[in-house]
Amino acid sequence: MNELQIRSAVRDDIPAIVALLADDPLGAQRESPDDLDPYNAAFERLADDPNQYQTVAVRGDRVVGVLQLTIIPGLSRRGATRSIIEGVRVHADERGTGLGTQLVEWAVAESRRQGCRLVQLTSDLSRTDAHRFYKRLGFEASHVGFKLSI
Repeated sequence: MNELQIRSAVRDDIPAIVALLADDPLGAQRESPDDLDPYNAAFERLADDPNQYQTVAVRGDRVVGVLQLTIIPGLSRRGATRSIIEGVRVHADERGTGLGTQLVEWAVAESRRQGCRLVQLTSDLSRTDAHRFYKRLGFEASHVGFKLSI
């Protein structure tokens, strides 16, 4: 099997990233792989922001995993910097191989390197397998989250 590489996403990765985001029941409802224009615009905003890390896992020439890491300086917790992990997806062929663990461990290590004192993530209530996965990696379900679509 080809060696895994975790690297910053490039524009050419966008179709594969969107396909991964759309490849589950929730993503199928909210992603549009046939219209890449909004994703291209979002990618440019991410690329221009030094606190954003759109990251892909690549095996051979195929994107097999993705996540976004956001670094957030703050005043709370004695001026602590925190990070947020979002959009974690692993290609169906790679699930159960440890790839998700490698991606999250990369994000935690990068958060430490950036001086973060806290790593946060949210997961939809329906993603019970993901909840078990994050708990196994040491994350605690410590808060109730709220969202407002605008």
